Amino acid sequence: MNAMIIFVLLLALMLTGMPISISLGLTVLTFLFTMTSVPIESVALKIFTGIEKFEIMAIPFFILAGNFLTHGGVARRMINFASSMVGHWHGGLALAGVLACALFAAVSGSSPATVVAIGSIILPAMVKQGYPKGFGAGVITTSGALGILIPPSIVMVMYSVTTNTSVGKLFMAGVIPGIMLAFLLGLTTWFLARKHNYPRLRKASWGERFAAFKKSAWGLLLIVIVMGGIYTGAFTPTEAAAMAAVYAFVIAVFVYKDLKIKQVGKVLLDSAAMSAMLLYIITNAVLFSFLMTSENIPQAMAEWITGQGLGVVTFLLVVNILLLLAGNVMEPSSIVLIMAPILFPVAMKLGIDPVHFGILIVVNMEVGMCHPPVGLNLYVASGITKMGISELTVAVLPWLLTMLGFLVLITYVPQISLWLPNLIYS
Repeated sequence: MNAMIIFVLLLALMLTGMPISISLGLTVLTFLFTMTSVPIESVALKIFTGIEKFEIMAIPFFILAGNFLTHGGVARRMINFASSMVGHWHGGLALAGVLACALFAAVSGSSPATVVAIGSIILPAMVKQGYPKGFGAGVITTSGALGILIPPSIVMVMYSVTTNTSVGKLFMAGVIPGIMLAFLLGLTTWFLARKHNYPRLRKASWGERFAAFKKSAWGLLLIVIVMGGIYTGAFTPTEAAAMAAVYAFVIAVFVYKDLKIKQVGKVLLDSAAMSAMLLYIITNAVLFSFLMTSENIPQAMAEWITGQGLGVVTFLLVVNILLLLAGNVMEPSSIVLIMAPILFPVAMKLGIDPVHFGILIVVNMEVGMCHPPVGLNLYVASGITKMGISELTVAVLPWLLTMLGFLVLITYVPQISLWLPNLIYS
């Protein structure tokens, strides 16, 4: 009964158009102070201890690193390198877009940042070369979603904070699924380009490829620093995020010199505003998680599901449907912070690996970012291409179906996610 009241209240507040973070906070406080006898002090203490985690510090640093790289010409050099490698195949520039998105995802940790950085450069170039606008938009909208699957990933940090799962293991678990999805999106792009005979670039010589690699090497080195540092145990994911922010600042301002010192203040302000928004959502989600636990809702759900005899296969199917539906009305950070505390205890009771479950949630978030009505990547791509959301929805369909097929694979073949972390952390 209590669970019903909580969710009806949350839904009612969200339907008024109120931001999710405020809806969450108001739902929790209204319920706690009118229907329970929880002292106000313990609520204040819960907020403080909930966001005191060291892992949360990684979020502002990764946002800052991503912003330095977005403003700092790193994306353009990555596109040039990707074009020199795959540009001569069918749909060369589109394939270069997929590869550049995968590379940029490995340094930014954010999907919208990847769509903006790569899309704003490659989409006009594709239209100029004779590609239909919808094809280019479909490629970049869906490939940009790799930003939250290929580590470092802000969404993975949020899942880690909510469920106390190792960030390092999650980052390692995202590597193989990320490469696989990039390959499948590239395959879909190549197939469509070959079918419609879209333009190809001339084949670059090895000398040109090496020159393009040399120019993009400073940006690519960030992948080695972050993943290599975590992999070797040289630093924690949070320390890796801080290193990434400092390194991104140095290469954007002093090496590539695309970012002037006077622009740094604006980048810092933008990063602070975005970090504050995410931390505010986290604070309210911590309260929501506290309310769920104090009302025994996840435990009751776990008992009900196991009592119904639902096995792992059915439970994971239900989770996917739930998360895809949530993706219709919420953005990824909110979904992870609201749904993970409810679904995670049930998954643990059924013996599902917490790292595999985390990757499954992240892939669901990727799909959610590419379909309406709230798909964040659709809105970002719409801003770049000046296309309507309904037009974009049709454009992304072939890649969206590829992503749904990949989601089924990730859901029921846990070894794809677990092989690398098990190898490294065993």
